[in-house]
Amino acid sequence: MFDSKLPNLGISIFSQMSGLANKFSAINLSQGFPEFDTPEYLKAQLSQYVTQGVNQYSPSSGVPKLQQQIAALVQRKYKAQIDGTSQVTITSGATEALFVAIQTIVRAGDEVIIFDPAYDSYQPAIELAGGKSVHVALVAPDYAINWQMVNQAITVNTRAIIINTPHNPSGKVLKQQDINELKKLVSAHNLYVISDEVYEHITFDQQPHLSALGDEELLAKSFVISSFGKTFHSTGWKMGYCIAPTDLCEEFRKIHQYVTFSSFTPAQHALADMLEQQGEHVDALSEFYQQKRDVLSNALQDSRFSILPSEGTYFLLLDYSDVSDLNDVEFCQWLAEQAGVAAIPLSVFYQQPNNDKVIRLCFAKNDQTLIEAAHILCQL
Repeated sequence: MFDSKLPNLGISIFSQMSGLANKFSAINLSQGFPEFDTPEYLKAQLSQYVTQGVNQYSPSSGVPKLQQQIAALVQRKYKAQIDGTSQVTITSGATEALFVAIQTIVRAGDEVIIFDPAYDSYQPAIELAGGKSVHVALVAPDYAINWQMVNQAITVNTRAIIINTPHNPSGKVLKQQDINELKKLVSAHNLYVISDEVYEHITFDQQPHLSALGDEELLAKSFVISSFGKTFHSTGWKMGYCIAPTDLCEEFRKIHQYVTFSSFTPAQHALADMLEQQGEHVDALSEFYQQKRDVLSNALQDSRFSILPSEGTYFLLLDYSDVSDLNDVEFCQWLAEQAGVAAIPLSVFYQQPNNDKVIRLCFAKNDQTLIEAAHILCQL
């Protein structure tokens, strides 16, 4: 029998629920991809570069113009000076960037603190590096980090902390007090930080996104991961990037070159043009998605679900305690099969069994889709 490196892993919950949605023709609010298309200008630029023959390998670290446009974006958004050439690496999606960052710093026996509910790629990447995930649970309905618990979880083997803000799946945004507490621990225990910021441009109600890029002391020990797929509604392009101090970036690139070597060349050129010519798209994202959040939450006001706050991302959490006694996995299966709406159960993102009756809906959909799904949910 084959000795699996990841014996406890099966098909992801995203694939399972999308499969159920397809099987039962359910409205798919489970997997986090937009229902609407990539901006027309970005598609046109991609087509132009493909037609012009810009279809061969790009430099492993990325197309220089794109690196410089990212540096300009960071300056504009976070008032931070970074060097595009030596600190920005273009990757084949944010998940690749997360994987490479983890492989860069995690050694056999190292421990990495992650916060549950956690994005499901963190733990496998840590285990493949020979490390161990140390889980700190966030508790519904607030999902705030208990920094005293984090401090207690740190041992002599702790190598890094992975943060995710805005947080998938809770929609929680880290506050300045969180950043302050994180900095204390990083300094006291000489830790690294992997900051998953793929929803960085999607925060609501005038709340700022506090990036690790905006804090010089924190950035010195951080890998900051971002996603063009989330920003430009182009998840299928699998384009992301990692920003890190020069010394960490150099080590990151040593591994990146043997994972994908380089990423989708014509898309890099198109994305550089998009950032240069239509940067207002980035600035409009928060308002765009806040409107969709409000469409869905307003349409659910007469339902028996309790709506939890969404401070960022394009996800909304619902507590279904007044709707069903089923556990969240069973409820999501029932919801797709019998009601016709696909959602994601939150318990699958926890290491320890979780009895919260909370599900995640994706509102990166057309308004009519959201209204139709809410109408069904209001009947339950």
